[in-house]
Amino acid sequence: MLDSLPPLPAAPPLHALAGQGFLFATGIENSAPTLDGGRIRRDQMAECGHYDRWREDLALVRQIGCGVLRYGPQLHATLRGPGLHDWSFADESFAEVRRLGILPIVDLCHFGVPDWIGDFQNPDFPELFADYAEAFARRFPWVQLYTPVNEMFITAVFSAKYGWWNEQRHDDRSYVTAIKHIVRANVLAMQAILRVRPDAIFIQSESTEHFHPECPLALPHAEHRNAERFLTLDLNYGRRVCSSMYEYLLDNGMTRAEYHFFQRQDLRRHCVMGNDWYVTNEHLIGADGHSRWAGEVFGYDTVTRDYHARYGLPVMHTETNMDEGLNGDEAERWLWKQWSGLMRLRRDGVPILGFTWYSLTDQIDWNSALRERAGIVNPRGLFDLNRNIRTVGRAYQRLIEGWKPVLAQQGHCLRLPVTA
Repeated sequence: MLDSLPPLPAAPPLHALAGQGFLFATGIENSAPTLDGGRIRRDQMAECGHYDRWREDLALVRQIGCGVLRYGPQLHATLRGPGLHDWSFADESFAEVRRLGILPIVDLCHFGVPDWIGDFQNPDFPELFADYAEAFARRFPWVQLYTPVNEMFITAVFSAKYGWWNEQRHDDRSYVTAIKHIVRANVLAMQAILRVRPDAIFIQSESTEHFHPECPLALPHAEHRNAERFLTLDLNYGRRVCSSMYEYLLDNGMTRAEYHFFQRQDLRRHCVMGNDWYVTNEHLIGADGHSRWAGEVFGYDTVTRDYHARYGLPVMHTETNMDEGLNGDEAERWLWKQWSGLMRLRRDGVPILGFTWYSLTDQIDWNSALRERAGIVNPRGLFDLNRNIRTVGRAYQRLIEGWKPVLAQQGHCLRLPVTA
């Protein structure tokens, strides 16, 4: 049913979100990139059973004790054409989110675009996406928290640098094109949402990375990659890139006018630097410039300090997970490790607003970054795909029960931005 269902009731008073306290969150995995020249869509909502069990899933969010959910309708299923939307699933599911009193961080684009748009090389994508974001905000005016484009850096890297998803390209010009279109889409979407909801807050949810040189010959490669990892957030926040990155952008197709567009933006006061952390976020660079995963070397707290020092924004830990392991307890140990790093940052004065175990349920084929359709269940959720709670789910439940009342009395809580 296209655009025919009535909107939800009027939004609650704007002060209702003030003093939310620390944000304990989870998410419904909604990655949806394409493979094989766009012929295969990896819709994780379908593969993990959410379309059939969405009411049960939303109830589990409350059961685990989370007050916050990273969640969004699938872009490829909702945006059916320019200005044409199918809100049928979103109307039902978001009505239930609201009824349950769950605070959504709405994820509008998670690694893929509709078939009719094609991929992130399409120069029309930013404006089409911004129109969609505004339409969503008008449809659901009670929603305040957004992640317009999830993991902009990873979206560009996996699609146009590593050649894994979507356009599946490997060259620098395609990579820079993806970056400028993805970040422009995010910026225009923020502006569009603010026209509807001037007090909107944007939680970026970006992958935080670090690249270690394996030997002296690898130093220039590591230096380049450690500058490159900031590109999407630098452009998004209107921060000047370093001289080498500026040359890299212009050498590979970004015009001065396009760069100046990003420099003119002033949206930081509406933003929280959401950052994602996995055991794969640190890389070892060889003398030939090729990288491989290094495991945890510095860890979440050290790398997060780099990002916070660069942008000076409040931080939310927006994604992490770990396979449960052979003994069923690896994920629980990872949870407590991440939590300990987060608490150390808070102790040292970094304003950490929330924590997220992602996702609510197990996932499918993330061991190959969705590139192989093997149907392998990744035991990383708070619940398995039969919706039975995992060991890490019980541990997160205990963590929330113990820490929520303590953190509610402390600072670094989410506050509404001051608006005219």
